[in-house]
Amino acid sequence: MRSVSIHFSGKTIILLILIVTSIVLIQFLNQNQIGLAQLHNNQTSSSLNNQEQPAGISFLLDNTTFSHHMAVVNNGVQIHYVIGGHGAPIVLLQGWPETWYEWRHIMPALAKNYTVIAPDLRGLGDSSKPLTGYDGKTVAEDIHQLVAKLGFKVIFLVGHDIGTQIAYSYAAAHPTEVKKLVVMEITSIPGFARPGGPVAWWRSFNAVPDIPEALVQGKELMYLTWFYRNEAYNPEAITPADINEFVSHYSAPGGMRAGFAYYQAFPQDAIENQNYSKTKLSMPVLALAASYYPVFGGNISMPGLIYGMKILAQDVRGVIVPNSGHWIPEEQPQFVIKQLANFFGGSNSTKTSK
Repeated sequence: MRSVSIHFSGKTIILLILIVTSIVLIQFLNQNQIGLAQLHNNQTSSSLNNQEQPAGISFLLDNTTFSHHMAVVNNGVQIHYVIGGHGAPIVLLQGWPETWYEWRHIMPALAKNYTVIAPDLRGLGDSSKPLTGYDGKTVAEDIHQLVAKLGFKVIFLVGHDIGTQIAYSYAAAHPTEVKKLVVMEITSIPGFARPGGPVAWWRSFNAVPDIPEALVQGKELMYLTWFYRNEAYNPEAITPADINEFVSHYSAPGGMRAGFAYYQAFPQDAIENQNYSKTKLSMPVLALAASYYPVFGGNISMPGLIYGMKILAQDVRGVIVPNSGHWIPEEQPQFVIKQLANFFGGSNSTKTSK
């Protein structure tokens, strides 16, 4: 009996050591990511020397010239943005897990009649990665300050996925400064989910503090590729090269942590949205929703986006995009271009204040 007891105690000790080691490792990974993110931000701040718009690097998209810039906004946050074209300003806000680059197929067509501004939201792409401030109200203020620094007052505003939350927050906070609003594809607007709507497992997983980035570290390509493939009607719309472009930014120090922070802010967004909803948006709203979602079993009859926007705005035109999954700007770019051209009316008369 004595030898059996000693043998059992040894197993118990080994098990306790493994548990303690796992906890310490997770804490170490989390602190390491935060430290790297802070280092990245400090290095970026130093390199910019507080210049709001350093000389831009120009490049071509379908023979249309765009350029990269940085602007310092809300509490010193540095926002990277791409700009090109001429005319009234259209601001494009990207979703997760993407960057400004998700708009690459529609930007050249829009630039023929509009000034196209495609920023990286705070924490994403080449923008700086603060540890806090990922709720819609705060991020919308980043974009509002960027627009002001560029000399514009009234804009056309377009958001996709989490960019839809930011776009709604912007329009609700500054209703006279958004001429028309376009929102695309979000499973549900925080605080206004459709009863009986599909449940996205990743919204819960991504919202857990600290653990997701520790588990995904080193496997960002595998994890993010699942979304590009399983939320698409046409998985080939986002090529391996496109995936590498997106993943290169999210796998950078602090990238996944910042992306997950948007999901962790959803409860705060829900409260903010409930407050905003007391006054319905008065500008015209176009809501573009996916028609097919493999991960949710196929065809979508009543998208949560359209359901939510009809509660939040007075004048909503809901459109289910044919043959498209979640990645509408990439799966159906020509459809999006036509919808935006018709909705915005081809007007470039939006006033600016330079």
